Amino acid sequence: MAEHNDHRLREGYERLLERLQDGAQELTWENLQKDLDEAVEFESELEEFTKDELSLLRAWVERDIKDMRYFMADTGKQVAQWLDIDISNLSRRVAESLLSIADRSVVERERFDEDLEAARADYCEGEMAAPGKMACVHCDAPVVLESVARIEPCHQCGHRYFYRVNA
Repeated sequence: MAEHNDHRLREGYERLLERLQDGAQELTWENLQKDLDEAVEFESELEEFTKDELSLLRAWVERDIKDMRYFMADTGKQVAQWLDIDISNLSRRVAESLLSIADRSVVERERFDEDLEAARADYCEGEMAAPGKMACVHCDAPVVLESVARIEPCHQCGHRYFYRVNA
Protein backbone atom coordinates (compact mmCIF):
# COMPACT_ATOMS: atom_id res chain seq x y z
CA MET A 1 0.00 0.00 0.00
CA ALA A 2 2.81 2.44 0.90
CA GLU A 3 4.47 1.70 -2.47
CA HIS A 4 1.22 2.57 -4.30
CA ASN A 5 0.93 5.80 -2.31
CA ASP A 6 4.57 6.71 -3.09
CA HIS A 7 3.85 6.14 -6.79
CA ARG A 8 0.77 8.41 -6.64
CA LEU A 9 2.72 11.15 -4.86
CA ARG A 10 5.65 10.84 -7.28
CA GLU A 11 3.28 11.12 -10.24
CA GLY A 12 1.57 14.12 -8.63
CA TYR A 13 4.94 15.81 -7.99
CA GLU A 14 5.97 15.29 -11.62
CA ARG A 15 2.65 16.66 -12.92
CA LEU A 16 3.01 19.76 -10.72
CA LEU A 17 6.51 20.36 -12.13
CA GLU A 18 5.20 19.83 -15.65
CA ARG A 19 2.43 22.39 -15.14
CA LEU A 20 4.98 24.92 -13.82
CA GLN A 21 6.90 24.49 -17.06
CA ASP A 22 4.00 26.17 -18.88
CA GLY A 23 3.53 28.87 -16.25
CA ALA A 24 3.92 32.61 -16.44
CA GLN A 25 6.79 33.81 -18.60
CA GLU A 26 8.12 36.12 -15.91
CA LEU A 27 9.23 33.88 -13.05
CA THR A 28 8.72 36.10 -10.03
CA TRP A 29 7.99 34.78 -6.55
CA GLU A 30 4.34 35.90 -6.91
CA ASN A 31 3.97 34.19 -10.28
CA LEU A 32 5.51 30.99 -8.91
CA GLN A 33 3.03 31.00 -6.01
CA LYS A 34 0.12 31.61 -8.42
CA ASP A 35 1.34 28.89 -10.81
CA LEU A 36 1.76 26.46 -7.90
CA ASP A 37 -1.75 27.24 -6.63
CA GLU A 38 -3.19 26.66 -10.11
CA ALA A 39 -1.22 23.42 -10.55
CA VAL A 40 -2.43 22.13 -7.16
CA GLU A 41 -6.02 23.08 -8.04
CA PHE A 42 -5.74 21.21 -11.34
CA GLU A 43 -4.19 18.25 -9.54
CA SER A 44 -7.03 18.16 -7.01
CA GLU A 45 -9.52 17.82 -9.87
CA LEU A 46 -7.44 15.26 -11.75
CA GLU A 47 -6.47 12.87 -8.95
CA GLU A 48 -8.01 12.01 -5.63
CA PHE A 49 -5.51 13.42 -3.18
CA THR A 50 -6.38 14.45 0.35
CA LYS A 51 -5.89 18.10 1.30
CA ASP A 52 -2.85 17.04 3.34
CA GLU A 53 -1.33 15.24 0.36
CA LEU A 54 -1.92 18.28 -1.89
CA SER A 55 -0.31 20.55 0.73
CA LEU A 56 2.69 18.23 0.94
CA LEU A 57 3.08 18.07 -2.84
CA ARG A 58 2.95 21.86 -3.09
CA ALA A 59 5.45 22.30 -0.25
CA TRP A 60 7.86 19.75 -1.74
CA VAL A 61 7.84 21.31 -5.22
CA GLU A 62 8.19 24.83 -3.78
CA ARG A 63 11.10 23.71 -1.56
CA ASP A 64 12.95 22.13 -4.48
CA ILE A 65 12.47 25.09 -6.80
CA LYS A 66 13.65 27.51 -4.10
CA ASP A 67 16.67 25.30 -3.42
CA MET A 68 17.46 25.06 -7.14
CA ARG A 69 17.22 28.86 -7.49
CA TYR A 70 19.49 29.50 -4.48
CA PHE A 71 22.04 27.01 -5.81
CA MET A 72 22.05 28.54 -9.29
CA ALA A 73 22.24 32.09 -7.95
CA ASP A 74 25.00 31.31 -5.43
CA THR A 75 27.19 29.16 -7.68
CA GLY A 76 26.33 30.28 -11.20
CA LYS A 77 26.01 26.59 -12.06
CA GLN A 78 23.16 24.89 -13.90
CA VAL A 79 20.40 22.40 -13.08
CA ALA A 80 22.59 19.37 -13.83
CA GLN A 81 25.10 20.39 -11.17
CA TRP A 82 22.29 21.07 -8.68
CA LEU A 83 20.90 17.59 -9.25
CA ASP A 84 24.43 16.12 -9.14
CA ILE A 85 23.29 13.22 -11.32
CA ASP A 86 23.31 12.63 -15.05
CA ILE A 87 20.29 14.56 -16.27
CA SER A 88 19.79 12.01 -19.07
CA ASN A 89 18.83 9.49 -16.37
CA LEU A 90 15.75 11.54 -15.46
CA SER A 91 12.39 11.05 -17.06
CA ARG A 92 11.97 13.40 -20.02
CA ARG A 93 9.11 15.24 -18.35
CA VAL A 94 11.05 15.97 -15.14
CA ALA A 95 14.18 17.05 -17.05
CA GLU A 96 12.22 19.33 -19.41
CA SER A 97 10.26 20.85 -16.53
CA LEU A 98 13.34 21.65 -14.44
CA LEU A 99 15.27 23.04 -17.41
CA SER A 100 12.34 25.23 -18.44
CA ILE A 101 11.89 26.61 -14.92
CA ALA A 102 15.65 27.24 -14.67
CA ASP A 103 15.76 29.01 -18.05
CA ARG A 104 12.90 31.32 -17.09
CA SER A 105 14.41 32.03 -13.71
CA VAL A 106 17.79 33.09 -15.14
CA VAL A 107 16.09 36.01 -16.89
CA GLU A 108 14.43 37.21 -13.72
CA ARG A 109 17.19 36.18 -11.30
CA GLU A 110 17.55 39.41 -9.35
CA ARG A 111 13.84 40.06 -8.96
CA PHE A 112 13.16 36.41 -8.11
CA ASP A 113 15.97 36.36 -5.55
CA GLU A 114 14.62 39.50 -3.90
CA ASP A 115 11.13 37.99 -3.87
CA LEU A 116 12.53 34.81 -2.32
CA GLU A 117 14.29 36.85 0.35
CA ALA A 118 11.08 38.70 1.11
CA ALA A 119 9.25 35.38 1.43
CA ARG A 120 11.85 34.11 3.92
CA ALA A 121 11.79 37.34 5.89
CA ASP A 122 9.82 38.03 9.03
CA TYR A 123 10.81 41.70 9.10
CA CYS A 124 11.43 44.43 6.55
CA GLU A 125 13.41 47.67 6.62
CA GLY A 126 11.28 50.55 7.83
CA GLU A 127 9.17 48.46 10.20
CA MET A 128 9.19 48.94 13.97
CA ALA A 129 10.28 45.85 15.87
CA ALA A 130 10.72 44.59 19.41
CA PRO A 131 14.27 44.34 20.79
CA GLY A 132 16.33 41.27 20.08
CA LYS A 133 18.62 39.54 17.62
CA MET A 134 17.89 39.39 13.90
CA ALA A 135 19.87 38.55 10.78
CA CYS A 136 19.77 39.65 7.17
CA VAL A 137 18.17 37.03 4.91
CA HIS A 138 20.66 37.92 2.17
CA CYS A 139 24.02 37.77 3.98
CA ASP A 140 23.08 36.54 7.49
CA ALA A 141 24.77 39.58 9.06
CA PRO A 142 23.60 39.92 12.66
CA VAL A 143 21.47 42.87 13.73
CA VAL A 144 20.80 43.58 17.40
CA LEU A 145 17.99 45.90 18.42
CA GLU A 146 18.59 47.11 21.97
CA SER A 147 15.11 48.63 22.21
CA VAL A 148 11.99 48.97 20.10
CA ALA A 149 13.35 50.53 16.94
CA ARG A 150 12.76 51.08 13.24
CA ILE A 151 14.67 48.51 11.18
CA GLU A 152 17.37 49.99 8.95
CA PRO A 153 18.75 48.38 5.78
CA CYS A 154 21.47 45.79 6.44
CA HIS A 155 24.66 47.62 7.39
CA GLN A 156 26.70 44.89 5.69
CA CYS A 157 25.02 44.45 2.29
CA GLY A 158 22.19 47.00 2.16
CA HIS A 159 19.38 44.49 1.75
CA ARG A 160 15.96 45.08 3.32
CA TYR A 161 14.76 41.76 4.76
CA PHE A 162 15.48 40.15 8.13
CA TYR A 163 14.55 37.15 10.24
CA ARG A 164 14.57 36.79 14.01
CA VAL A 165 17.43 34.71 15.41
CA ASN A 166 16.35 32.38 18.21
CA ALA A 167 19.18 30.91 20.26
